[in-house]
Amino acid sequence: MSAAYPALRLRRTRASGWSRRLHAETVLTPADLIWPLFVTEGEGEPIGSLPGVSRWNLTGIVERAREARGLGIPVVALFPNTPPHLRSDDGAEALNPDNLMCRAIRAIKDAVPEIGVLTDVALDPYTSHGHDGIVDANGYVLNDATSDALVQQAIVQAEAGSDIVAPSDMMDGRVGAIREGLESDGHVNVQIMAYAAKYASAFYGPFRDAVGSRGLLKGDKKTYQMDPANSEEALREVALDIAEGADSVMVKPGLPYLDIITRVKAAFEVPVFAYQVSGEYALIEAGVAAGVADRDALVLETLLAFKRAGCSGVLTYHAAHAARLLGA
Repeated sequence: MSAAYPALRLRRTRASGWSRRLHAETVLTPADLIWPLFVTEGEGEPIGSLPGVSRWNLTGIVERAREARGLGIPVVALFPNTPPHLRSDDGAEALNPDNLMCRAIRAIKDAVPEIGVLTDVALDPYTSHGHDGIVDANGYVLNDATSDALVQQAIVQAEAGSDIVAPSDMMDGRVGAIREGLESDGHVNVQIMAYAAKYASAFYGPFRDAVGSRGLLKGDKKTYQMDPANSEEALREVALDIAEGADSVMVKPGLPYLDIITRVKAAFEVPVFAYQVSGEYALIEAGVAAGVADRDALVLETLLAFKRAGCSGVLTYHAAHAARLLGA
């Protein structure tokens, strides 16, 4: 039973800053953040549709990893911008142990070994058609052939030093195949963070600019990414990935799917991560540029929402900015 007003005044504990901090039910720290970074050949460059975000060459990627360490961010996530001449229908460059991604992994682990490195396992940064897998003559992404390639991609990344491989492709059965491949190859401590509930979203556009696949994509990804109308299906996807050996799961995008995060956490009690995707970041920045919102307040409020919904952590392009605010 609870007391009644005026014996109970809920505003009483909100009356001062120290009391609000004392009674906070959810806490956000730099250790809750994963910083997505784009790596490129040659010179780095800003990304027009992601103001404040750049593609970094290997030197710049190492500098960002050092920056993350200094800010208390535990993990960086890498995404490559593969040169056009190395893209092919089968995405074979993804399996090259000396590709851009693998060189970036080695550069970071050599220079900043205490930083965790998460790597994207999917073929879309390497295919000439922009899809996450191998397609047939009708443009349909082939599940099992793609899964075979993803296993080899994950092993190549693990051998380069990746700490967490994150299959983002949404092929059926790929988590189990990757886990088996990593175990067989001796990479028993490499984690799998499965993009378990990845929706076919309108929020991915700037990311496709960043990895150079927007103009290449033929059709859409609705045959393998999830329908935004579905939530029960998300629980089935998560259950399968956990059963196949995922160490953690991800919901993507973030804010439009807070209900999914909460349901996944309640149903499975496993580490759940959210990806605050490129479109979400761009909308915040557009609001700030238009003068209708305060960046600091928006960034912290949205990240706190992920933690409140049940996330163990968040992939966000605002990671460095948020870490500075939290460390102030």
